[in-house]
Amino acid sequence: MNDGTNPLSDMTGDRTGGRAGDRLVAQVADPMAAPVSDDCADTVDLRLTDELIELITAERAAHELTEPAAVRHRPGPGRTGPSGGAGDLLDGLADWGPVGTDAGPFQLVPVRIERDLQLVTQWMNDPAVSAFWELAGPGAATVDHLRSQLDGDGRSVPCLGVLAGVPMSYWEVYRADLDPIARHYPARPHDTGIHFLIGKVADRGRGLGTLLLRAVADLVLDRRPCCDRVVGEPDLRNTPSTAAFLGAGFRLTGEAELPGKRAALMIRDRALRAVL
Repeated sequence: MNDGTNPLSDMTGDRTGGRAGDRLVAQVADPMAAPVSDDCADTVDLRLTDELIELITAERAAHELTEPAAVRHRPGPGRTGPSGGAGDLLDGLADWGPVGTDAGPFQLVPVRIERDLQLVTQWMNDPAVSAFWELAGPGAATVDHLRSQLDGDGRSVPCLGVLAGVPMSYWEVYRADLDPIARHYPARPHDTGIHFLIGKVADRGRGLGTLLLRAVADLVLDRRPCCDRVVGEPDLRNTPSTAAFLGAGFRLTGEAELPGKRAALMIRDRALRAVL
């Protein structure tokens, strides 16, 4: 699925050294990486086989679903304590709250099908959106797309983007390291991906995509202290989306052949946040 203005394995498993040694591959020093704690440890950048990534992903998800809440939800900047329920893989996204932007307060609000289906379906039927998301139709495809996330293990959360009190965009925040995209780039633990689209035609072409994408990337880094990279995968044909990622401080790191699209792999690094 693609970004519509627009829509990424934790490598643990060597049970010989506690949390610091709990890795399937050896950790190596990265001179360009920002210092990280044991809980947010990085691993060597390797391209693994599909079978090994599936095994690592399953083990990592099971570990995060069962580890104590006090460990899983250590407070990050602006947070006062644990947030979200058991099995929360995105650090209580529903409780992240609003952030200020030049266009007004902005907040990610998790989708509720009974409340939001009509609006999201309307956006998905816009020709400029359906060309990349491929969810046009009476709503069944959109329902299936939303339910696959809402009924899952929490690795992807579909949200409305609410700007100054008005729902005006659709977002998916997801664990890139637990997603198939991890097979196409050197994924690191807790990499967090973003898919998005701007709903109204009148809101496009005004720089809002860049503004809000930067705000959401900042929000991810603020609320997910173990995440050092935010990832995007816009369709290379989707020039406005690619430009929005670049304008929001992401760097183009390569390309990937994904189902239905050739994607530009975009990464925004925590270590470079102050200069981008």
